[in-house]
Amino acid sequence: MSYDDDGRPGQFVTVAVIDYGIGNLHSAHKALRLMGANAVLTDTHEVIKNASAVVLPGVGNFGACMTALRDRGLDDVVHHVVASGRPFLGICVGMQMLFESSEEAPGIDGLGLMKGSVAYLSSDVRRPQMQWNEVVVTQDDAVLSRNGESQWMYFVHSLVAQPTHEEHIAATVSYGGDVTAACRRDNVLAVQFHPEKSGRTGLEMLGRWLSIEGVV
Repeated sequence: MSYDDDGRPGQFVTVAVIDYGIGNLHSAHKALRLMGANAVLTDTHEVIKNASAVVLPGVGNFGACMTALRDRGLDDVVHHVVASGRPFLGICVGMQMLFESSEEAPGIDGLGLMKGSVAYLSSDVRRPQMQWNEVVVTQDDAVLSRNGESQWMYFVHSLVAQPTHEEHIAATVSYGGDVTAACRRDNVLAVQFHPEKSGRTGLEMLGRWLSIEGVV
């Protein structure tokens, strides 16, 4: 079965952007389509489970986002997709939700797909970080770096992931010290910055993800 832009039967879906009703989800969807992906914004379980790749964007409060995701039963869908080995991309709060917990919402569990927690940025720096900043790639990751070069991306966040396993940190950014900018674990790539708001550089990163992962 294949689906159209609204998740109805139609053209085959290559990328499902998870719609859980919070934040500006349309910008990620639009950026992926601009880079050639047949992307749909949907909360339909079957569509997401059968897509070639899945994106979890996010803007807002960790607790509200996790609650909305669970209320729609989409937390189990995310686990299904990741376990299947298909390419999965988490963006901003979508990255943070992959971890076990967040200081922003004590008592609310994250998805636990990456070990570690999410903490507030240092009180010594302005929160949120709302600016372009240089992403320094710390692993050999062809999606994050172009010809081995660092990339400038746009950040809007007050919290940052703190992975238990340092080998999962794929990139850092300097903001009151080195903080996590991206994580990679097998088929899961998670970024704290907003590629869909980072101009040509961000679009090129999304294009590399689609191409290298064999989505388009």
